Amino acid sequence: MLDELMQSYVDNRTSYGEWGKMIEKWQTNYGWINDTEGVELYPNGDSYKGEFHLGKFNGSGVYDFFKQGRYEGDWVDGKYDGYGIERWAQGSRYQGHYRRGLQNGFGVCQFYKDGNYAGEWIAGKIHGRGVQSCSDGSYYVGEFKFGVKHGLGFYQFRNVDRYAGEYFGGMIHGFGVYHFANGHCYEGSWHEGTQQGFGTYTFANGKTTSGEWDCGTLKKPLSPSHPHVHRSVQCGRNAAERAILLPRVEEQVNKAVAAANRAATAARVAAIKAVR
Repeated sequence: MLDELMQSYVDNRTSYGEWGKMIEKWQTNYGWINDTEGVELYPNGDSYKGEFHLGKFNGSGVYDFFKQGRYEGDWVDGKYDGYGIERWAQGSRYQGHYRRGLQNGFGVCQFYKDGNYAGEWIAGKIHGRGVQSCSDGSYYVGEFKFGVKHGLGFYQFRNVDRYAGEYFGGMIHGFGVYHFANGHCYEGSWHEGTQQGFGTYTFANGKTTSGEWDCGTLKKPLSPSHPHVHRSVQCGRNAAERAILLPRVEEQVNKAVAAANRAATAARVAAIKAVR
């Protein structure tokens, strides 16, 4: 059948467009251009070694970006899709799940400048629940939205201050509880990183000051039992408790990293076969 198709084209008995349709039909019905390993080189120095299907990267393979980085893992229709490991020349590394060429699902990224993140991703962005750690000892455990802290979370600062509660757009915002390294504590309402609204400040010696706050300063002293103050303190404590009790994702992350390591190993094996 294939010989007949080729000969018909050579003899000009079939037009280029018609021949292409016939070949496409052959591929669909008979699997011509089977899954195979191969090597593809590019003028800019990039290269791919691994498995192909219908002319595209599919299966396991290794892509080297000339002087920029390397990806080892699963491919679907020419894009990272599945599990894999990506390394950048400057030192960053991601291990985890991909979807249509972008980090998606669970994974771990070690950043070249500082720290790492382990948790959920969507369309290449940190999104969902995870843990972000920095080399100075500070870390955040909680929710993210498109790369910034958003929702509920717990943050320990490098000076050992601790905050648990609500975040909005990367800042402490809403209700929460802040424990200072010197033993002081604020419970109540926040606005863009400062005490704003009603709350109670408790000193290390047990004394308290309550009321309405404005830009971090007590504006109007009120009794701790005042309805507005009491409600704000309770909301702060509730938000802190919910932040601390957020379900962790370590198990899902560990499974994704293990799958990425297996996929990277399979990709390296496919690359070796491709160059033989």
